[in-house]
Amino acid sequence: MKRPAVFLDRDNTLIASDCYLGDPAKVVLIKGAADLIAEVRTLGYAVVVVSNQSGIARGMFTESDTDAVNARLDELLRTANREAIVDAHYYCPHHPQAPIERYRKDCSCRKPKPGMLLDAARYLKLDLSRSWMVGDAPRDIDAGAAAGCRTILFVDAGLPASVAAAEKGTAVPDCVVSSLVQAAHRIAGNR
Repeated sequence: MKRPAVFLDRDNTLIASDCYLGDPAKVVLIKGAADLIAEVRTLGYAVVVVSNQSGIARGMFTESDTDAVNARLDELLRTANREAIVDAHYYCPHHPQAPIERYRKDCSCRKPKPGMLLDAARYLKLDLSRSWMVGDAPRDIDAGAAAGCRTILFVDAGLPASVAAAEKGTAVPDCVVSSLVQAAHRIAGNR
């Protein structure tokens, strides 16, 4: 039987970031990130991080830098709660107007398109109809809805809103929360 997943945006959902983070030394967890991941894992969910990383396409940092940031994120999560384990990281390095030609394309993996979620579902054998997408921007909600997931918009008043959070989306989130603890409770109560 396929298991469900909780898909999580990375920047301004799990870590405080302006969405252009290529330095692992600057990774700072958002309060409740490790506990959210640990809790949903105990409920049987896989945990998959899905993140647009157009900073690669813009030449601000490399894919290796992104991998290092993700490794640091994993380390900090496990330090905060040893049960906070991410099953997989997916990121989109593309942008339609990228200055670096090899990353310049309108791909299916860049949110609001659901490509990263669909790829993860195929590879990890996930049941998208029982899965959730949690993120801070309308494009996260659009990607989750397009993949057939339930969605949670995370709006933390203590964080500066990202540029992506100000963009318009088409899907309406299933709920809006102001903390990751609330997101965990919502998922636990609606399995």
